[in-house]
Amino acid sequence: MEAVFAITLGVLMASGVYLLLRARLFPVVMGLTLISYAVNLFIFAMGRLASGIPAIIGQSAEYSDPLPQALVLTAIVIGFAMTAFVVVLSLRGLGELRTDHVDGREPRE
Repeated sequence: MEAVFAITLGVLMASGVYLLLRARLFPVVMGLTLISYAVNLFIFAMGRLASGIPAIIGQSAEYSDPLPQALVLTAIVIGFAMTAFVVVLSLRGLGELRTDHVDGREPRE
């Protein structure tokens, strides 16, 4: 299970970095979103992967750490706000620069 989780995190992070390096507006936004998802899953995994264990201390002999769950929930909200801001910023840049390249210039061929 841990190997599948690690491979999934690696694929998400590699895909996000690849999309960031594309230097176009929509792939950059998608790359940031994928990297955000990868980081959220990594933080969530730091709370130990276990199923059927309560997150309340004192209910059983073993419990799940609630801190990574709270951090991921907060990161999801912040990531959504960041994605909305970057989409609006990219639409504004597209409207003013008339190109979707991130530095405002089309690459020479």
